[in-house]
Amino acid sequence: MSFSLQKDKRGVMVVGVDGQLIVGNRQELKQKVLDSLDSGARKFVIDFTKTGYIDSSGLGVLVSLSKKIREQGGDLRLAGLNEDLQTLFELTKLDTLFAIAKTPEEALGAF
Repeated sequence: MSFSLQKDKRGVMVVGVDGQLIVGNRQELKQKVLDSLDSGARKFVIDFTKTGYIDSSGLGVLVSLSKKIREQGGDLRLAGLNEDLQTLFELTKLDTLFAIAKTPEEALGAF
């Protein structure tokens, strides 16, 4: 499991989640995003292209980050959900909270 952060040419922070987003690593993701927010980043895309599974604590941290980013005047978008993850977001109605794009490029283009 690893997280990658890179800023695109428009200043959007792209966060790659490689593996699973679960109780054991959710704090690491949260801290990386909050550190970027503290450093002035306001636009975020979380890329789940390489993610196979998100547990309830992972969903919880995404909701928490979404709230924090919005409070700071920012925007968070999700991208690259596989079919199972897309279904998870639909069943939990979180697809209404998050802007979800098919690809990271599509999410970046929406800013």
